[in-house]
Amino acid sequence: MPIAIGTSAPDFTLKQKTATGLADTQLSANFRSKNTVLLFFPLAFTGVCTQELCDITAGLGQYASLNADVIGISVDSPFAQEAWANQHKIGIKLVSDLNKDITKAYGVLFPMLAGIGDTSARAAFVIGKDGVIRYSEQTATPKDLPNFDAIKATLATLQ
Repeated sequence: MPIAIGTSAPDFTLKQKTATGLADTQLSANFRSKNTVLLFFPLAFTGVCTQELCDITAGLGQYASLNADVIGISVDSPFAQEAWANQHKIGIKLVSDLNKDITKAYGVLFPMLAGIGDTSARAAFVIGKDGVIRYSEQTATPKDLPNFDAIKATLATLQ
């Protein structure tokens, strides 16, 4: 079960692959300056995940206008995430939770996806500039997408 609205967001520092190598992404770097949308997704190079993050990339301007940074999190390595992002022109920040610590901290571990192992469930969180969870959703199945209208509506209240 995902962590509840009103809870302080567990901070993290996760790796992101950049053009110059691996870089740290820290959630709390956004606190006091912008809201954050965390999108947990099961695996790179899968159909639903690719469609979701391509759609988010196409609408990044909407999130920027709501003063929000969007971060995608999966249990893939940062190298796999980079290859996937390059192949599909995914433009959001992707960070690797290879050891699944943050997935567990947010309560969205999906056990034995398709019999291959534990992954992140498909889930979405909106975190206010104060570091508090304002929206929390785990989809019923990995094939279902989060309610992006509700996410944007929540962000609109946090301007």
